[in-house]
Amino acid sequence: MSSVPESLNLRREVSPLELFYDLVFVFAVSQLSHHLLEHLTWRGAVETAILLVAVFGTWSYTSYEATFLDIKRDVTRWMIVIAMGLGLFMNAEIPGAFEDRAWAFVVPLLAILLFASAVTALAARTDALREHFHRTLVWIVASAPLWIVGAVVGPEPRLWWWAAAALVDLTGTWLAHPLPGRTLRGGELVFDAEHMLERLRLFFIILLGETVLTAGRAMTDAPVDVASVLATAGVFIALVCLWAVYFGGGEDVIAIVVASSTDRVRAVRLGVNSAYLVLAALVALAVGSELAIAHPTGHGSVPLALLLFGGPALYLATTAWFYRATAQGAWAQRLVASGVLVVVGIAAVWLPPLASIALLDVILVVTAAVLARAHRALTRSLREDAES
Repeated sequence: MSSVPESLNLRREVSPLELFYDLVFVFAVSQLSHHLLEHLTWRGAVETAILLVAVFGTWSYTSYEATFLDIKRDVTRWMIVIAMGLGLFMNAEIPGAFEDRAWAFVVPLLAILLFASAVTALAARTDALREHFHRTLVWIVASAPLWIVGAVVGPEPRLWWWAAAALVDLTGTWLAHPLPGRTLRGGELVFDAEHMLERLRLFFIILLGETVLTAGRAMTDAPVDVASVLATAGVFIALVCLWAVYFGGGEDVIAIVVASSTDRVRAVRLGVNSAYLVLAALVALAVGSELAIAHPTGHGSVPLALLLFGGPALYLATTAWFYRATAQGAWAQRLVASGVLVVVGIAAVWLPPLASIALLDVILVVTAAVLARAHRALTRSLREDAES
């Protein structure tokens, strides 16, 4: 008989506390978007990427841990509440992290990572899970000195120290925190994959929501004229299409794949790994949208083209990789659309923003329609395979 408590095998809905926790990251995404907008240079982009890895890392770690521990346990609830409070302080310091508030950003960051992982390593109900989070703690401790040294030095060298720290954290997450002779065996873990996938879906909606808020703020500041209204409407259409690319049948595909998998942890890990790039893509689109709505009839530029077309292109390329690795279908269409966006984005350097938004909408509307059919066909195929 299994030593794992039967309660761990039950499907759990996402709790109100987890949704409450996610609100801190609505703030974080807004802060990241504003940081990139205020520092629209290559260095600013690298700074935003480093901060993004740190911020999303805290969300992914704590979300994993809450899923493994069961959000109904008191220890899990207290962990989430404390992480939420620390996260609020951390995210508030994003604008000054590369200036004079490095410590105010790093201290809550490391506190969240060390505290949440230590709690899980002690409170987990199985040996395999405790062993996994012991390894996770080793990786966090390995990157902590890099974050600390980066906070001590000046802004210029800080970029390199924190880039190294973010790379260590990202590598650990992507590889599931291996140590010599000790790796994650997902098939041995009792894991509510559907719960974690629902967390990812809700986080994706948060990301889209930030772009909606950005478009709304930009429209508030823009003059009420035809060009601004059309630009805002165009951004909204693009967001609806990006929503439909996944929720237009794509989530059904992933649900079937996960339900029939012998290693559900792997599918979720791939989803979390891809979410780093999806977050970067939608932050880029949010900033590009704000610039385009503010000056819809202005001149095109390389930064605007990179943001408006590069963001959706990265999003589609990332999800193409995810669907190729999990469902083995509905990925080629995404990759083709990503390539088209790159080509058109090059031409958009010389186009006014309003024309660029119109081209973006045409590509995304066609992509969403094509993928809706591809998802239906793939869903039928997967169900037939599961029943045979």
